[in-house]
Amino acid sequence: MAGKWELYTDKGGEYRFRLKAGNGEVIALSSEGYTSKSGALNGIESIRRNADSEIVETD
Repeated sequence: MAGKWELYTDKGGEYRFRLKAGNGEVIALSSEGYTSKSGALNGIESIRRNADSEIVETD
């Protein structure tokens, strides 16, 4: 089963998102709250566009 994005509002009224794996485990969270729904959706789209980026190890 594919993962899914969940968009929700936090206790402070800001929009946030999380990515859940097919088994329901949360695998990513928004690091900031967004004042608008469109801002949160743009955050999701940014992650989706950059998800296939190269993995770089840092020491």
